[in-house]
Parts: sequence; structure tokens; C-alpha cells
Amino acid sequence: MNLSNTELVVLSACETGLGDIQGNEGVYGLQRAFKIAGAKYLIMSLWQVPDRETMEFMSTFYQNWLEQKMTIPEAFRTTQREMRDRFFNPYLWAGFVLVE
Repeated sequence: MNLSNTELVVLSACETGLGDIQGNEGVYGLQRAFKIAGAKYLIMSLWQVPDRETMEFMSTFYQNWLEQKMTIPEAFRTTQREMRDRFFNPYLWAGFVLVE
């Protein structure tokens, strides 16, 4: 699959950022597959983030990116800060990672 014109891939399902370590080759998984296919940025989760907080994280991220016209990294960092202010427990939001 050619994703060379794809700015962002969001995989908000549980543990999509995990993969298997294969010797000297590094981590195999969805992250590597999407990067090889050409996606510029990926948002994935490292653990099972609850549905409500996932919805809030993603809604806030898209508002920051599309409505506020922030760059993807800036929108992601801003969303993390906003979620940290709303939810004391990082388990509820910090599982999402941005990969460039």
C-alpha cells in the first residue's frame, strides 16, 4: 500500500503502538508497517485507554489541528497538556503516542 501522501494515520484502538522485538531488526508492528508505506505521522496507543477519555483526547486533538490550525505535533502536545489538566490519572490519557 502506498501512503506517501498520507499526513496522519490514527490508530486509537488498544495497544496499536506495541509490536514484537525481532533481534537486531527492532520492533515489528503496525508502526513500522505504516512508516514503510509512507505515512508521515502516526498516533497510536500503548495500552487500553478507556473509551470516554479516548473520545475526549481525539476530539480535542482534531479541534486543535483542524480548527485551531496547529501543526500535528503542536496539536498533539497541546492535547496532552489539556488532558493532563482535566484528568489527574495519566493512565486515562497518556497511552497515546505521536510517531514521526
